[in-house]
Parts: sequence; structure tokens; C-alpha cells
Amino acid sequence: MRNIQGVHHVAVSVPDIATARRFYLDLLGATEVSAVEWPAGNSFIDEIVGLKDCAGKSFMARLGNTYVEVFEYLEPRAAPQDPNQPVNTFGYTHFGLQVDDIHAVYDRMLAAGCTFHTPPRHSGGDLEKDGRRLGFLSTYGRDFFGNVFELIQIDQESAIAPL
Repeated sequence: MRNIQGVHHVAVSVPDIATARRFYLDLLGATEVSAVEWPAGNSFIDEIVGLKDCAGKSFMARLGNTYVEVFEYLEPRAAPQDPNQPVNTFGYTHFGLQVDDIHAVYDRMLAAGCTFHTPPRHSGGDLEKDGRRLGFLSTYGRDFFGNVFELIQIDQESAIAPL
């Protein structure tokens, strides 16, 4: 379909980001490309993820031809996860669809009945890695069942390379 370029990343929320690094980086061999922390009150992140006054940390790692984004939300803190939850229980937080025209895709998905936490927003250069802006437009939406996906249009000069 026009405008959708492919799946950019898969995201997961974890209770301990250090343990997640050991799994994704050390065990699986992914390469960390960025890491950020944010305090409560960051309106960009609050609006994108649909949580008020959230605080946390995350890292993005390249694994083959895609990225894995790992979050540890410090606030609000989630209930403990069942380590034996069945495979039919919801788990991953979202999957990211890289697009070349976020506004066109957003409008098409709205017309189809998808809902979004906020219209597409630019990171505004709030997030950085090694002094380079992680420039992108982004929004989180929900499919017809409430599962979360992200639309992301990545600036060419961003530290996170597009597909």
C-alpha cells in the first residue's frame, strides 16, 4: 500500500531495562543505537503514549533489518508481569510502521475508523544521542481491537536511520 514502507520497530515494556539490555544486546546481539530517559511532565511523550506524567527510560537497538525499542516506565509503574503468561495474552506495546507521508496515512487510518492518542507530532529535537537530534514525526494509534501501533516518519538526518 502506498506510503507504508515497512515495519520499522517492535516495542516492549519491561520491569528492568538493565536485564533487557542483557537479553537484547548481549544474548541476541542487537546493537544499541540510542538511549533516552525522561522525567514526568514531558508533554511530547505523555501525548504520544497516552499516559499522564509518565517517566521512564528506553533504548532502541538494531537487530538485523529492524529495530527493537525497549521501555521501562518508572511512572506510572505497571503491575508485575506473569512470567508464564499464555501466548494469547497481550504483551508487546506496539509495532512501528515507517511511513513517507505521516499525515496522509494518519488521515486514511482515521477515515477507516482507527483512533489515535494525538495527531502526528514532531519530536522537536527534545531527544538526542551523541549530540544528534532524533528527528521524527510520530503518533500512536489503536487498531480496531485496541492494539497499539505507531506511525513514524523519520527525518533523513536523524540518528535513527530510516529503512
